[in-house]
Amino acid sequence: MDRAMSTHASSPLKPVGLLTRTSDRSFYVFNAVLSAAALAFLAYILIIRRGAGGADLRFMPPLNAALNATAATLLVAGWFAIKRRAVVVHKYLMVSAFVASSLFLVGYLAYHFVHGDTKYQGTGPLRAVYFAVLISHIVLSAGIVPLALTSFYFAYKANFVKHARVARVTLPLWLYVSVTGVLIYFMLRGSPPAVP
Repeated sequence: MDRAMSTHASSPLKPVGLLTRTSDRSFYVFNAVLSAAALAFLAYILIIRRGAGGADLRFMPPLNAALNATAATLLVAGWFAIKRRAVVVHKYLMVSAFVASSLFLVGYLAYHFVHGDTKYQGTGPLRAVYFAVLISHIVLSAGIVPLALTSFYFAYKANFVKHARVARVTLPLWLYVSVTGVLIYFMLRGSPPAVP
């Protein structure tokens, strides 16, 4: 690890006021509660509510796919930036990826709140491929919020050893979820007829 990244004094990333006073334990509790609430709300939308109408948000799926693609691109660029020790560039790219993924999540929740689940209409071997991708996407996406928040938490606390340790797990999972989100969109749109 680069020495410039291991100390507060020489780091271009300064700890944020409230986070410097937050214990790791308090953060973990907050992170667990927030992540559980997000998953519970998603389960409510997809399993219980199943869309009850409202505003026409059928424009959202392509926008959500674009946000996922943007997040994936920013994640890869952020990885290259940190490999080149461009810490400030890495910071901006990763925060931008988080914003893109957050906007995706808001759009995804809004769309499914109104329209419910989208059914895959394809048949044959592609149906099996679709569900394999979808299931892996769903299972891994459940960990993105807590992992991304933990990675950001350690970065803002300037604990770059822990940040790097968490980021080594977070990056490939986050990238996989972002890329498969785009793939799922195209698979749904390519299965005639796609049901909104």
